[in-house]
Amino acid sequence: MKMKKRDIGLIGIVLLIAFLCWLIPYIRGQFTYKEAQLRITVDGEEYGVYSLEDDQVIHIGDTNVCVIKDGYVSMTEADCPDHLCMKQKRISKEGGTIVCLPNRVVLEITGDESLDAPDVVAS
Repeated sequence: MKMKKRDIGLIGIVLLIAFLCWLIPYIRGQFTYKEAQLRITVDGEEYGVYSLEDDQVIHIGDTNVCVIKDGYVSMTEADCPDHLCMKQKRISKEGGTIVCLPNRVVLEITGDESLDAPDVVAS
């Protein structure tokens, strides 16, 4: 099967659109690095905020242990009966969460809190 000029033109247009779909958000700054932090809450109250850049082991009370290693967070120990929190995938991106319901522990990745930008802008 021989490709016609229109086929080559169509492929070129599709590739151009795909490139623009990547380029426009990149230029607008949506893919810029923002320092991620781990926020730990226990029973609805903030337990601590930790940088993902530092490898560390965090003991959360007497119930849970989480590990930050290479920018990823995982729950390694828990005394809950089902251990579902330990079976969840490790998290590293903003919005990622690990929840231990029986112990009411929430690990959440957030962006840099120092910017305190409003969630909604009204005009």
